[in-house]
Amino acid sequence: MMNSTVSTSTDSATFRKISWRLLPLLFACYIVAFLDRVNVGFAKLQMVSELGWSDAVYGFGAGIFFFGYFLFEVPSNLLLERVGARRWIARIMITWALVSSAFAFVDTIPWGPLPAFFGVTSDVFGFYALRLLLGMAEAGFFPGIVLYLTYWFPADRRARAFARFMIAIAVANVLGAPLSGYIMQVFEGVSEWSGWRWLFVLESVPSFVMGAVVLLALPDGPLQATWLTHDERQLVLRRLSDEAARVPAPAHGALRTAFGSVRVWALAYVYFTTAVALYGVNFWMPTIIQELGLSKTAYLEIGLLSMIPWGIAGVTMIWWGNHSDRTGERRWHVTASLVCTATGLALLAFTGTHIASSLLALSLVAAGVLSGMSTFWSIPTTFLRGTAAAAGIAWINSIGNLGGHFGPDLIGRVRTATGSSSAAFLTLAALGVSGALVVAFVARDSAAPPQE
Repeated sequence: MMNSTVSTSTDSATFRKISWRLLPLLFACYIVAFLDRVNVGFAKLQMVSELGWSDAVYGFGAGIFFFGYFLFEVPSNLLLERVGARRWIARIMITWALVSSAFAFVDTIPWGPLPAFFGVTSDVFGFYALRLLLGMAEAGFFPGIVLYLTYWFPADRRARAFARFMIAIAVANVLGAPLSGYIMQVFEGVSEWSGWRWLFVLESVPSFVMGAVVLLALPDGPLQATWLTHDERQLVLRRLSDEAARVPAPAHGALRTAFGSVRVWALAYVYFTTAVALYGVNFWMPTIIQELGLSKTAYLEIGLLSMIPWGIAGVTMIWWGNHSDRTGERRWHVTASLVCTATGLALLAFTGTHIASSLLALSLVAAGVLSGMSTFWSIPTTFLRGTAAAAGIAWINSIGNLGGHFGPDLIGRVRTATGSSSAAFLTLAALGVSGALVVAFVARDSAAPPQE
């Protein structure tokens, strides 16, 4: 326990030093990860019409990414704990860069008899297969970072660390939206390639670069951090050890604790409702904005308007995470975020082509989901430790991220069947309300000590 002014000052200075050394690197990694994950939303503006796909084909393909996530996330996190964060995170980034760049050739890759076996054309099968492979390649990155941050930050500092890391989602969209629009507009026709093909190739390059940087610069944990003094390393380890000692040891083994916990499953459902909203809106936002009356080829303008919701969300999530850490309160912060998300989704069902109200609704959704996600991960890390944390965090994230399939897929199917997204948005809003109710019930003892 840090009681003296000197000890408190040393404690704050040490964790501030860690934040400045680690979070910018992890932040940059998540930006390029998210670019490679969601640039399909901008590619859709050209790719779907050029290849003759329906909204249902796009929605299913955009979301099937998360089945790959689901299959490989838990083993990926267990391997990270075994081989170390540096090598494993670098492997993840380089692999997903290779797969992402392959989307430029989605209609020319030979798949043999597989498309006929599944009853789809070769280009549609290629889209589904590459999205699945991208999810498998990226599986473990986000929960691996969540686990990695628990190696460095005690519970009273985690929400702020998570928020600073996860603001990369907002920044990736703020920067990536106009960048994606610019690439598609400027590179259209270069070397007889469509803009969407250039988009996939050019936006995969940063992932290769960051994979190499991680391999060179990321320490596996405090003991490998040569930029910390001996006393600073011992301070971090002592804070984490003291915190772990206050958590009861699992009675039936770490993995059984993770997979057999009702709280873990309940939190996975809460995260599912968050992911449904995040990816449902994210993968369709360029299309939603285009349909507000913009030209079908105004890619840069669509990208600039897409910056508004994500810019608001980025500022909101930092403030929300800081407030959660200062007060030590988690339960109602996540609950309120999900209510905000549901409100935005319900509003989006009725805004039609009105630009101001549509951007307000999109901003409420973006701010709600990002604020909720930044504070959410402080809840499971209060009762999971060691291997149970590695497995439990990955399990919550993998189950929860299946919502990333159902959100985009639902919107695509509803649009194909009705020509409107309203019913899908109302369904997503109802899920958000149910998630708020569940987290309010299961997170009653998730408070962390408030920051002094």
